[in-house]
Amino acid sequence: MSEKVIMLGNEAIARGAFEAGVKVSSAYPGTPSTEISEYLVQYKDDLYEEWAPNEKVAAEVAVGASIAGVRAMACMKHVGLNVAADPLYSVSYMGVNGGLVFVVADDPGLYSSQNEQDTRMVARAAQVPVIEPSDSAEAKEFLKAAFELSEQYDRPFIFRITTRLAHSQGIMELQERADIEDKAYEKNIRKNVMMPGNAKLRHVDIERLNKELAEAANTLPINTVEMNDTKIGIITSGIPYQYVKEVLPQASVLKLGMVNPLPRKLIEDFASKVDTLYIVEELDPVIEEQVKSWGIKAIGKEIFTTQGEYSASMLRKAILKEEVVTKTPAQAPQRPPILCPGCPHRSVYHVLNKLKMHAAGDIGCYTLGAVAPLSVVDTTMCMGASISTLHGMEKAKGKEYIKNWVAVIGDSTFLHTGVNSLMNMVYNNATGTVMILDNSTTGMTGHQEHAATGRTLQGEPTYSIDIETLCRGMGIKNVIEVNAFDLAELEKTIKEETAKDEVSVIITKSPCVLLDKSKKPVYISYEDKCKKCGMCLKPGCPAITKNTDGSVYIDDTMCTGCGLCEALCKFNAIELVKAGE
Repeated sequence: MSEKVIMLGNEAIARGAFEAGVKVSSAYPGTPSTEISEYLVQYKDDLYEEWAPNEKVAAEVAVGASIAGVRAMACMKHVGLNVAADPLYSVSYMGVNGGLVFVVADDPGLYSSQNEQDTRMVARAAQVPVIEPSDSAEAKEFLKAAFELSEQYDRPFIFRITTRLAHSQGIMELQERADIEDKAYEKNIRKNVMMPGNAKLRHVDIERLNKELAEAANTLPINTVEMNDTKIGIITSGIPYQYVKEVLPQASVLKLGMVNPLPRKLIEDFASKVDTLYIVEELDPVIEEQVKSWGIKAIGKEIFTTQGEYSASMLRKAILKEEVVTKTPAQAPQRPPILCPGCPHRSVYHVLNKLKMHAAGDIGCYTLGAVAPLSVVDTTMCMGASISTLHGMEKAKGKEYIKNWVAVIGDSTFLHTGVNSLMNMVYNNATGTVMILDNSTTGMTGHQEHAATGRTLQGEPTYSIDIETLCRGMGIKNVIEVNAFDLAELEKTIKEETAKDEVSVIITKSPCVLLDKSKKPVYISYEDKCKKCGMCLKPGCPAITKNTDGSVYIDDTMCTGCGLCEALCKFNAIELVKAGE
């Protein structure tokens, strides 16, 4: 007898992988996909899961497992697919042995991303099929279908979800794990070695297989037709289906579970039966452009936006022309993004701000060094770009130009794509200073392990990459480790290293304050000693506020005892006290 449970979308995907008989999963943490791998750990007796240094490596690990004959997947967010694009485009030609699925989480609305790209566009370019669920229950079942179709049609699949699905809950029935027999490995140079001659032949094969899959899509059970009132017909997929059903419960709906390739016959038949056809899809007009290219009249982005998440209210206004009146929301005080109390990045940025330095930034918590009052980070583009950006500035303007610049990058991001960028600086005779802000975790996505933490995703101890040794191994002579909270030493080091005419690396080592959840010593302020100079307020610690008379107050429920405020106070108005005193 099956058990009914409530699961998050990401948890349902992990369960789907378990039930599908997946044996290998590799991933790099990236919101909103991170929790998939964290939920997978509960099944570690049945399948292997790991954190890879980046998404390219994760994809290649999954490909290797597929070639060996087992079901495998790689998980990432949409910008991570860019990093994995090289193996993706080639394995599209190669095909699979064991089922192969790339789970990719898009982020409409930019909740935690630097862009809003649509993975379906990448998949079309790579000629990779795409399946998209509309709720948690479908996420579990559609993932199982993706593995079956992958093996049936010799195609890797992309399983596309969005933030809303990843982090919303639904009811589903648990089932037993499928007993999938490993496929035998057979040496096949023509299929698995993508040299030009073989790739040309494989391109012909995948075009044929994609046509067969497109034809099969017309009858696949993951594409469903709900015929009701034929005055309005809606073609949709994924989370937007939920909004369509809320706003237009009587409309006829074609819900696509497979969004690439599209089931042309099914779409043409559905379109012929409705008076007015709408295509409702978030982000790019991927479905719309193809449908219109077939001569089918439809309404899409003429009335719908290509930006952000959709909503029921938006559909009411666009389709039904209803004026949506909403209650004025509670006027909560604004809470701009800010570094946590006790964050070691704050002290680093305070010193850089004091020295009037500019920073080429990267992807991580430390991106918040761009906002007031720290206001140090000038650029943020993608993982690992800080180092390459600084290098490009130097080659454009000369070594004197970057004397007041540094590149800042986290420990996990450095291992993700920063290593190659630093290697490029050494190889091409650069002189810039790189600051690796080592907080001993992958902080922004929720404290995941990485290759320098000494522990795997499964919680097993492992060799910890020594970042200092790694940098020295590249031939960098100037590699200095500094405590992020030693302000005097940090300032001295930055001045010395940025003045040199050779590559320097400063590693600021202080663990993320949230790694230790136990109560720490805290600081208190004495109003009678406070001179109201404001020095302790400059780093912008949220635990410190200004009283009406200009003196400061330290909230002991927020203070983590980092000591930055005490180090800045010259009047002994801030003092360390033990927790509970």
